[in-house]
Amino acid sequence: MSAHHTPQLEAIVGKAFCLTDAGDMAAYTTDYRKIYVGRALAVVRPASTQQVSDVMRYCYENDIAVVPQGGNTSLLGGAVPDVQRADTPCIVLNLARLNRIVSIDAINDTMLVQAGVTLNAARVAAEGVQRLFPLRIGSEGSCQIGGNLSTNAGGTAVLRYGNMRDLVLGLEVILPDGSIWSGLRALRKDNTGYDLKHVFIGSEGTLGIITAAVLKLFPQPRSTSTALLATEDPGSAVALLSYLKTRLGNDITAFELISAPALSLVQEHLKDSEPLFEDAHDWMVLVEVASNQTQSDADEIFQAALSDAYDSGLVLDALLASSESAAKRFWLLREEISDAQTRAGGSVRCDISVPLSAIPEFILEASARVLEIEPKTRMVIYGHMGDGNVHFNPLRPADCSAAEFMDTHGKQITQVVDDLAMASEGSISAEHGVGVAKRDELLQVKSETELLTCWRIKNALDPKGLLNPGKVLPDFQTVIGSAA
Repeated sequence: MSAHHTPQLEAIVGKAFCLTDAGDMAAYTTDYRKIYVGRALAVVRPASTQQVSDVMRYCYENDIAVVPQGGNTSLLGGAVPDVQRADTPCIVLNLARLNRIVSIDAINDTMLVQAGVTLNAARVAAEGVQRLFPLRIGSEGSCQIGGNLSTNAGGTAVLRYGNMRDLVLGLEVILPDGSIWSGLRALRKDNTGYDLKHVFIGSEGTLGIITAAVLKLFPQPRSTSTALLATEDPGSAVALLSYLKTRLGNDITAFELISAPALSLVQEHLKDSEPLFEDAHDWMVLVEVASNQTQSDADEIFQAALSDAYDSGLVLDALLASSESAAKRFWLLREEISDAQTRAGGSVRCDISVPLSAIPEFILEASARVLEIEPKTRMVIYGHMGDGNVHFNPLRPADCSAAEFMDTHGKQITQVVDDLAMASEGSISAEHGVGVAKRDELLQVKSETELLTCWRIKNALDPKGLLNPGKVLPDFQTVIGSAA
């Protein structure tokens, strides 16, 4: 780092929290999947909103780019410096020390937290006052609320509770010039013009740095019933979801599709060799139902619905979680699929969403086209079917190296899958964001008007282009060129 900047940043956060040694910075400049590795002048770790503001103001005045970072669990390179901008002086601003749960209002069903609070810590704090914060994703032990907001995280409970955008009432944000916008309102009705928080949610730190949030809480359900179901194919799974909605209504919390290759991969990863079903099945669904009825009454209603679904052919086999440990096993198998792919290497991560009715045809057609490219590809398909989000992640053949598979087929598979998603009136990124990996693809999937409008917002809030440069938006000149 340029020597004359170091003392000023150290004076703001303390010498121990301004890292400049390459070895110390490596964990902050390398992404979760070890695919994106950037460079930074320093990793700065503030402990308060005012320190974030002071660091941002100093960087603004000295034309130093800032990469905001939470738990660094991005799958798309969104939380580390862009390697293509290695010559741009930048710092990583890691918010992990802003980790206080400031207050909980159990009557108003709200919780005020700093951005560095982990999702798990937020959930545990809510449970401490018999409330629920419903966001649930596999990385909840390390991902942080600020990052969840910046990517508009989804997860397994979106079917009932919505995305992160639906779970927040107010924000505190540091703007690119260091000024502080304090919008920490705990109101459910505030119709006083532009709702600024939605500008920053999902912007991946390119417009402002979220430092605190007011989150919505919900009553804890009295009962939870969980089952792993075998079904004929994705079409039967969609029909099953429709049927269960009719029978159980909003009590359905999660409806997760899992392909046989996905289950095999995660069982191998977890060294879980205990068989699930007696017979092998190509498709499974993990269903969770939560209600305010007693556990025995809820189980009886759930089992009756599943029995009727079995009689009608929508369910081929069913495993009901008879204990908390059984339910945890089912959920562990689902939540560890992502890590299992990361460990295996050579997984093409396609995080798409399409209308629920289009899912069966999409999976059928996309699978056929990928297998035409490489017949031995393992079709790791899973995800939040209840809200139309499918993690369609073809995995390298067992006898092919990760590097060889990705170099030979990675871009082609991504293009085929994303093209099919768009042809189905869908999206190429349902919940993982854009980061670097999906940035340039936006030129094909978003209109010129939409991209230019996004750039107008970016230029208005961040005229120097210092916040998380190279992320989310394609190069402005390229956008202008495509619009000409």
